[in-house]
Amino acid sequence: MSTDPQLSAAVDTARAAADGAADAGAVGDHLRVVEDDERLVSHHFACLVPGYVGWYWSVSVSRAPDSDVVTINDVVLLPGDDAIIAPPWTPYRERIRPGDLSPGDVLPPDEDDVRLVPAWSAGDGEEQTPDRFFAREVGLGREWVLSLEGREMAADRWQEGDQGPDAPIAQQAAGVCHSCGFMVSLAGPLSKRFGVCANGMANDDGRVVSFDHGCGAHSGARLSRSASAQKLPLPVFDTLTLDEVDGL
Repeated sequence: MSTDPQLSAAVDTARAAADGAADAGAVGDHLRVVEDDERLVSHHFACLVPGYVGWYWSVSVSRAPDSDVVTINDVVLLPGDDAIIAPPWTPYRERIRPGDLSPGDVLPPDEDDVRLVPAWSAGDGEEQTPDRFFAREVGLGREWVLSLEGREMAADRWQEGDQGPDAPIAQQAAGVCHSCGFMVSLAGPLSKRFGVCANGMANDDGRVVSFDHGCGAHSGARLSRSASAQKLPLPVFDTLTLDEVDGL
């Protein structure tokens, strides 16, 4: 499809339309002509607006068959290949991170959240009884509990996080949390891998820790002391002994 010569030559008409739609001095040099369809082209002009480097003005023009009248369709400001544009929109739920919630904020779970199942279908350890469905009907106990997927997701998150075995503080710890007297046991399936730290002087006080996590505040930690007096190196500048002077 060949470019319509009359529309391609309508640079001044397109520029006048761009100048009328933009602020004074915002339209720069003519960049190109783009054939959009039969008797429909777009004239592109450089954008001189500060902060819009790489953007361009696009003026769409057309004409009717057997007509010499050039019609302006629209004038838009578009980003080019090198333009700085905003990142793709991310829903608020995907942007939230632990610690973002403030007092009064509400973050309900999704209706199809795989982490939760009705309490009557999967109990928490010893909570699984034949009366779970009846308990839900009369309003006893929790309506929802963690699903198997929810438990595994929590376990993986805790194991790989700062309270897991790969944390720098755990790598240099003399003992692990499983043997620490300050560890409080959990109940349910997760109790086989995790506990809660109850040492008020530890970094993880009140947090869930994996059994193979550890820190220097372990209940069995002891300070090591040398049995003999430490021999100090010779001073670089001796200010304690008297200087010996020949003849005195």
